[in-house]
Amino acid sequence: MPIDAITKKVSDRYAKAAATGEQMCCPTSYDMTLLRTFIPEEVLNVSYGCGTPAGLDTVRPGETVLDIGSGGGIDCFAAARLVGPTGRVIGIDMTDVMLDIARRNAPIVAANLGYPSSNVEFRKGLADAMPIDDGTIDLIISNCVINLAPDKRRVFHEMFRVAKPGGRFTISDIVSDQTVPQYLVHDAEKWGDCLSGALTLAEYMKGLMDAGFLGIHLVKFSPWRVIDGIHFCSVTLTGYKQPPLPASAAYRYATLRGPFSRVVDEHGTTYQRGIPRPIAAEDTWLLSTPALASHFLLTVDPVRLDAADPRWQAVLPAQTPCTWQGHYALLAGPFLEAADDDQHVYRRGEPLEICSKTLAVLQTEGYASHFAILNRAGRPVGGTTVECAPNGGCC
Repeated sequence: MPIDAITKKVSDRYAKAAATGEQMCCPTSYDMTLLRTFIPEEVLNVSYGCGTPAGLDTVRPGETVLDIGSGGGIDCFAAARLVGPTGRVIGIDMTDVMLDIARRNAPIVAANLGYPSSNVEFRKGLADAMPIDDGTIDLIISNCVINLAPDKRRVFHEMFRVAKPGGRFTISDIVSDQTVPQYLVHDAEKWGDCLSGALTLAEYMKGLMDAGFLGIHLVKFSPWRVIDGIHFCSVTLTGYKQPPLPASAAYRYATLRGPFSRVVDEHGTTYQRGIPRPIAAEDTWLLSTPALASHFLLTVDPVRLDAADPRWQAVLPAQTPCTWQGHYALLAGPFLEAADDDQHVYRRGEPLEICSKTLAVLQTEGYASHFAILNRAGRPVGGTTVECAPNGGCC
């Protein structure tokens, strides 16, 4: 299906939904009681998405926030309250009906917030060709929109272009656990349902990294729908654009604390737990980002760790038989690859079947935030217990 045809069909679908009140994509959880205190019902009635806009939790006063696919303006208006009258919010959307609703309500929201004028601007544009100047955005948010763009890699590069050095994104979107087949890709209705355009989690995270973002990690995960054996899920991801760095690093060594026994970061550097490794300024910055900081010890001099050191982290599986219940683990943390203490190697975004013992390990603190867990069984499984392999590896 031609790109222009996809774009028009998606725009027409959302325009129709705005006119009829049809619910699109999957439900989003908002604090409607709070939002109704300053956002008109007309906006709330045309709000679609696939995840709570978690990026708003990180907004700081005075920042410039960009919302890709702003629709009727709900997330822009929520951000307007958080950035304050000195901050700025820009929403971009391709659907005239949505832009009309958002622009009509912008002065009402400003008045309800007690601002002298609106700090929100709505621009018509596409996610893969955003009418935004280079390096001007502190925070990019988006709620179930990028999957609607035919060329997502261009969207990711556009995001990187407009982000300030040191800027960040927090976006919610729909991904799949396997490549979407052509019969769904060419189903126009499924595009509007946030299905046909879905990338796999591996492709999505790689696309963001290829655009230049680093420290990309999972904020929230929720299974959504299963169609012809393909699992579609809502994920919220955060990542960063590297800021200007000092010529030399404040720290010279990094030691992996765990609980992973080995990780490969987004620079392609391998760290073995307990063994110090020399680092440069860009490594210091990356390993200090929120999703990585707790896993590393950064020091001026090399520091080795062993299991007797309280800073060492490990989660060993229970020494009991296990069962296969249909669970698959997808690494969605800030590592390209990671290994646990039971000979499992996880590659970012790729489903790996796991047993009940490994599931218990991945649900512990230190692991849980980095994994999306799916169950492909489709029904309760009362699997026979099995013993672990003689070499100590799980199953």
